[in-house]
Amino acid sequence: MQRRDFLGLSIATGLSVAGLGGCSKSGPLAFGIHPWIGYEPLYLARDFDWLPASVALRSGTSARDSMDGLLSGELGGAALTLDETIRIWSQGTELVVVAVADVSAGADVLVARPHIAELADLRGQRVAVELDGVSGILLLKILEVAGLSRDDIVAVDLPVNQHPEAWSRREVDASVCYEPTVSALESDGGLRLFDSSSIPETIFDLLVVTRDTVDSNPGAVRDLVAGHFAGLRHMVRSMHDSIYRIASRQGIQPGKVKNALGTVMLPDLAANQRYLAASGRVESVARSLSRLMFDEGIITNEPGFRGLCNTAFLPRRVS
Repeated sequence: MQRRDFLGLSIATGLSVAGLGGCSKSGPLAFGIHPWIGYEPLYLARDFDWLPASVALRSGTSARDSMDGLLSGELGGAALTLDETIRIWSQGTELVVVAVADVSAGADVLVARPHIAELADLRGQRVAVELDGVSGILLLKILEVAGLSRDDIVAVDLPVNQHPEAWSRREVDASVCYEPTVSALESDGGLRLFDSSSIPETIFDLLVVTRDTVDSNPGAVRDLVAGHFAGLRHMVRSMHDSIYRIASRQGIQPGKVKNALGTVMLPDLAANQRYLAASGRVESVARSLSRLMFDEGIITNEPGFRGLCNTAFLPRRVS
């Protein structure tokens, strides 16, 4: 995998953050978030008080916390992957994508034992995968590339953080995972066989809000997105400071933060406008991914995706 040059993201240094001080007429937007490198700009925005009272981050331990909050109505938005967004929409809660936080460029990985030399060798092997998550989607893509079906492998449904233990007990032959699990398995003899850099612009991490929130609290949505871009700008301008803040908050070594940043692309304003355009990449991937998820029985109905993406909340001015 070719390491991404994080410093080359060309975030506009003169991004207008005038919306940061905006006030909501409908109370604060409760926004679900959980630890992931692509969501760190929002945590930084909170650290520096760049998120006004119109936005209240609700920290959870996983995407499941945010998904449950959206379905129950306790949250008005959340940071989710595209497939998680589709899962929620298919259950009756319409969501609107207001920003792309990151695009996986090697962050999602298939690690295999040495006897699995190529993807076709996965046939009959035990593959650890968190089926109810982005790893399950990557597995479907891997099987598609390999010319295999789900029946050709033995899928071992496990949360990603349990993969190293199953690996050490030799209960699995391969793992679909992400950091820090990737490093743990590689240190125990695993080899990187495939990663998301082979399927570019396919795995998106997003900032989404409910359609009700778009209609009733647009000012808060605008403040949320402005906060994200303010935090992203700090990550680019002051990377050293950002890395140590992230490492301290997550309780990990700064080197692991640097490694994680090398496996994602954090889109700037122009890239967001392109991704979220009508019939743009996010919408096209959502439609193809939805069909795949429906065919595999992951969802029971395909969302219509009316107005899936909305660029109106992106900052309007750069200088």
